[in-house]
Amino acid sequence: MRSFSKIILIVVLGCLITSSSFAKREVKEAVVKIYTVYNEHDYYDPWQMSGQRRRSGSGCIISGNRILTNAHVVGDQTFIQVRRAGEAKRYTAEVEIVAHECELAILKVSDDSFFSGIRPLEMGSLPEVRDRVAVYGFPRGGDELCITEGVVSRVEHQRYTHSQAYLLTCQIDAAINPGSSGGPVIKDDKIVGVAFQAGSGENIGYMVPVPVINHFLKDIEDGEYNGIPGLGISWQKMENPDLRTKFNMTEKQTGILVNKIYPGSPARGILKSGDIILSIDSQNIANDGTIEFRKDERTSFGYLVQKKYINDPVGFEILREKEIRSVEIRLSLPLDTWRLVPHAQYDVAPTYYILGGLVFEPLTRNFLKEWGREWWGEAPRNLVNYYYEGEPTEERREVIVLVKVLADEVNVGYHNWKYNAISYVNGKKISTMKDLVRAFEDYEGRYHTIVDERGYEIVLERDKVQEANQRILKKYKINSDRSENLRSF
Repeated sequence: MRSFSKIILIVVLGCLITSSSFAKREVKEAVVKIYTVYNEHDYYDPWQMSGQRRRSGSGCIISGNRILTNAHVVGDQTFIQVRRAGEAKRYTAEVEIVAHECELAILKVSDDSFFSGIRPLEMGSLPEVRDRVAVYGFPRGGDELCITEGVVSRVEHQRYTHSQAYLLTCQIDAAINPGSSGGPVIKDDKIVGVAFQAGSGENIGYMVPVPVINHFLKDIEDGEYNGIPGLGISWQKMENPDLRTKFNMTEKQTGILVNKIYPGSPARGILKSGDIILSIDSQNIANDGTIEFRKDERTSFGYLVQKKYINDPVGFEILREKEIRSVEIRLSLPLDTWRLVPHAQYDVAPTYYILGGLVFEPLTRNFLKEWGREWWGEAPRNLVNYYYEGEPTEERREVIVLVKVLADEVNVGYHNWKYNAISYVNGKKISTMKDLVRAFEDYEGRYHTIVDERGYEIVLERDKVQEANQRILKKYKINSDRSENLRSF
């Protein structure tokens, strides 16, 4: 208990020392603490919830009586309250728009008195490396506003922990602790970022930089979030000289090699496997897949696509069979739409289907996370490999998993079956959950036959299954044999 008190004292003193030299009253008054009650879906029993929990985070007031924060602060929320720095009263808030891929959300408070006397914070510009910034937030260990100073140490693409999206970030050497997430990062009294995750080292934190924030705010001007566009391709670097020679590149040409065009990609029919992308919107791509986005600073070429908005056109210069061509692609879908196994999902119920006590579900990161914090080492290896290495094809757009068997006399002999990736149902190749449902419900033969990826079979008499379905649902207190999104398609 004594050591815990010392930790709190150190945090408070650090905040006080920093705030006296850096913070301004107008900025402090626009920072809020967010109290979230949330309830996640249970992906092992996908018809029920995991149970109510609580978390706290930070945010700030911006124009239009809006509160800007992180998506993960309010993900899967059921009830939210906010409190201004230095105030005691809490106000009920609601999520207006959330963008999980770029880790941002907008909250609204219906009681206008919450915003009384507050000067909204404005957006600044992307800071330079070595610029000093201040992080405002409410880290755990105290209830008062904490302000810590830091220096921008790098600006480049990193993977966002919450969404796994690969987007522009700023690394700073100011500590970002649990509870600080969603708080503004300030330079010259303006927002230059939103704190969102800690790094692996000491005093390393990351912020969502202002270009990503501005993209989000412009996107939602019509009241909807459409997303950050992606290309839907697999590519590789061209750093090896023999590789460049094989694809007929000159000494002065640089670019990346297109390996695959994923199903549904807006590049389908425009780009081909074996194309070399030399430039995007007249900006050259280096052989390592980077572009110069500021003088002497480089980041992923994806930045040129991610600056666009859904349905924007983008121009490409490609090398195909020794010929340079110019093509245009309309960016119609958000990034990571084409994954075989989706990254983590929030604010949506899992998809499931139950027949004869057999519980089927598409493989997701959420399901894998049921194995705990170190799920990548604990979950079944075949399913983990699908997450990390699997790629969609025309024949397989999802990995359908037999999650478990709800024991009943109709499925005797199969009670221990679980985590099987399904390949065929009643002789039909299964690509999506909708394929699986149709394969069962359109079938009129005597026996349902389910075949997994190893060739193992489950055989159930169709009439017996139909008779047992309601009995099994009642026995296990399940309201429906399928998720809502499978009830009509």
